[in-house]
Amino acid sequence: MSEPAPLETPAPDLPEPFARWFAGRGWAPRPHQLALLAAAQAGRSALLIAPTGAGKTLAGFLPTLVELFETRRRGAKPPAGGGGLFGAAHRRPGGLHTLYISPLKALAVDIARNLERPVAEMGLPVRIETRTGDTPQSRRSRQRRDPPDILLTTPEQLALLLASADAPYLFGSLRRVVLDELHALVTSKRGDLLSLGLSRLFAAAPGLTTVGLSATVADPEELARFLVPQRDGVAQAEIVQAAAGAAPIVEMLDTAEHLPWAGHSAAHALAEIYGLIGRHRTTLVFVNTRSQAEFLFQALWRINEDGHAIALHHGSLDVAQRRKVEAAMGEGRLRAVVCTSSLDLGIDWGDVDLVINVGAPKGASRLTQRIGRANHRLDEPSRAVLVPANRFEVLECRAAIDAVAENAQDTPPLRTGALDVLAQHVLGCACGAPFLADDLFDEVRAAAPYAALTRRDFDSALDFVATGGYALKAYERFAKIRKGADGCWRVTHPRVAQRYRLNVGTIVEEPMIKIRLVKARGAATRGPAGAIGRGGKLLGEVEEYFVEGLVPGDTFLFAGEVLRYEALAEDSAYVSRATAEDPKVPIYAGGKFPLSTYLAARVRDMLASPSTWRRLPDQVHGWLDLQRARSRLPKPGELLVETFPRSDKHYLVCYPFEGRLAHQTLGMLLTRRLERARQRPLGFVANEYALAVWGLGDLSFAVKRGALRLSELFDEDMLGDDLEAWLAESALMKRTFRQCAVIAGLIERRSGGEEKSRRQVTISTDLVYDVLRRHQPDHMLLRAARAEAATGLLDIRRLGLLLSRVRGRIVHEPLSRVSPLAVPVMLEIGRERVAGEASEALLAEAEADLVREAMG
Repeated sequence: MSEPAPLETPAPDLPEPFARWFAGRGWAPRPHQLALLAAAQAGRSALLIAPTGAGKTLAGFLPTLVELFETRRRGAKPPAGGGGLFGAAHRRPGGLHTLYISPLKALAVDIARNLERPVAEMGLPVRIETRTGDTPQSRRSRQRRDPPDILLTTPEQLALLLASADAPYLFGSLRRVVLDELHALVTSKRGDLLSLGLSRLFAAAPGLTTVGLSATVADPEELARFLVPQRDGVAQAEIVQAAAGAAPIVEMLDTAEHLPWAGHSAAHALAEIYGLIGRHRTTLVFVNTRSQAEFLFQALWRINEDGHAIALHHGSLDVAQRRKVEAAMGEGRLRAVVCTSSLDLGIDWGDVDLVINVGAPKGASRLTQRIGRANHRLDEPSRAVLVPANRFEVLECRAAIDAVAENAQDTPPLRTGALDVLAQHVLGCACGAPFLADDLFDEVRAAAPYAALTRRDFDSALDFVATGGYALKAYERFAKIRKGADGCWRVTHPRVAQRYRLNVGTIVEEPMIKIRLVKARGAATRGPAGAIGRGGKLLGEVEEYFVEGLVPGDTFLFAGEVLRYEALAEDSAYVSRATAEDPKVPIYAGGKFPLSTYLAARVRDMLASPSTWRRLPDQVHGWLDLQRARSRLPKPGELLVETFPRSDKHYLVCYPFEGRLAHQTLGMLLTRRLERARQRPLGFVANEYALAVWGLGDLSFAVKRGALRLSELFDEDMLGDDLEAWLAESALMKRTFRQCAVIAGLIERRSGGEEKSRRQVTISTDLVYDVLRRHQPDHMLLRAARAEAATGLLDIRRLGLLLSRVRGRIVHEPLSRVSPLAVPVMLEIGRERVAGEASEALLAEAEADLVREAMG
């Protein structure tokens, strides 16, 4: 935890051990820490917005520590809090007092470690424990029998605890819930699940209060609603705003090397990144994907002539390795850690004096979070360096730096609760105890994301859990709950509850394969018949589809090593250490972030304002000047569309700057329209900034003679019939449905402790998808999938805003050859999804050809 302000006078509002503890360190409690204590003593919930280094963790737990100290000093029982959902008979002295919920397992572990220090130094009789997916089953069972005073956990574990028969015993004494990094919890389906669990706790303990902690909030009032029941109009928690700290020092690397026009590896800046590591005490090197982390870590080790202690950290690594890295970092034994979002939030390592963000940050608030990992001291500036991997990313990095300087935030708005998550919660409630539908409906609507839930949608979710829906009710396996004579809903069989506990959660990842290291090279573990034996050191997991594409002898990067694939046996891939100049790199399904709407708008403004280009590196300034000379740059609010021939094809390139997901959906719809216009489209590619469509028809000529009208091509009505027709045949829509079906419990990822293969899940969900589309098109899961598509995989909502924004403002520029601005997206065409020296060389060669063409 960070240092509070220097001591002036003892804090009179604190009990003597607390005041003595602050005084012994020359500190005084900060005003926002005392404000949270006052709110708790008055029985009010509160949202604390404070910069990194302001002591948010201590502020969040201070009310709990003071209450536990005073209660035990007096020998009194804690307040009964009223009956609630679990009834007064379950209220008891001692037991679980405070539940802390974190979006990251690593953060929960780190907070526990930091909290134990002041508790021990003050001699407080307080027991603190963590409960995550990594916690041994024996300890989890013991925690339910003998709960600690403070339990640090995750949203998924809360759902599991609430679905257990002993939930009344465990939560019968709960007084407070602390939600850390709240902004990160509420922007996904995990936040929907958490809101429902929180609403269940409010019903169980009417006297319960909450504390929300966050450093980056775009709309505090909206976030404060999440913390209190929404029963009587719009309610919100008290908002406590801490004083601002020292402004961070954020710079962008102006590389001395050639800055690529495309690509994401930042290989050109390796030597410069290594130099920055060497000039600082401890550096966190953030990247946006796990594959980038593996590539960069290996590349840094190849040039590590000084023997710096550099480690790797991402979510697919084995938990033991991650904990080892975290411990070494906390003890100051590492010079640098290459990491992903696994270390984005809240980890408190005071020795970190530099953050490097490789690639564009995708959001101002995300960058602020990452910068905050350097120097957890409020009155000293954090230092960060952004390393753009290509020329477009320079614009995004510049926009993000300006946003951080203005303390602008772009956290997404509060979500509307998803129906598939609601279905999972309904089943979880039945697993815990029988319920009445009317009572549960009222309870669910108390959760902020579900405050506007209609009874029709609630009943649809209830009917889905009870029967699978009209089209599926003939199949007994979809009937998981039934209504008794007393009107209460119960699970149909104990095994339903067992399967629920195996499948709880909203994170739908590709099925994973364990990576086990064979001690000797080659097939050392093979038996006489060539079978792979058991054992081998567990390095972590990779997506199943990646392993399916390997053949024995293939090499790839994982856990910071070059590994040779030997064989697959059950759920494990056996590998040996190897050396290879160009290993394959796992391309993980997770970890990619969309470009925020806020940053996208700032990049568009920058392009339209040549007076701001002087703050850009010379290479990028020159690139934009060349674009202005060869073609044009869009003015504010315009959509620039370029058409040109190349080889034996014709191209259309546009620059919406709305992110890859929205661009991909736009590309799919444009190709349908171009097909109807007889322009014979062949394909499209998209990146975060632009979209390129190509075909056999001469698009420039078609526009010139009026056979193709761009205003009609980009009309908003493409989100009507065109979208419906495309969704009907889209594999992406099936994928969206698959995720909703898994979350809702229609298809189980795990059965009897065994993980189902990706193929098994795909076949099951695709069959159900076709049945529902044919026989029940308004089924709850189809509606959930459409809602998910609007903001998720397809980003339809953002595409709609784009088309509305550019209506009547589409500018066409017919060209004789590719433009400088089009080069990056053109380089995406036909590019393989692997990284390494060979692919970088091929990209550089293709870039050189296109650049020569663009420059004439």
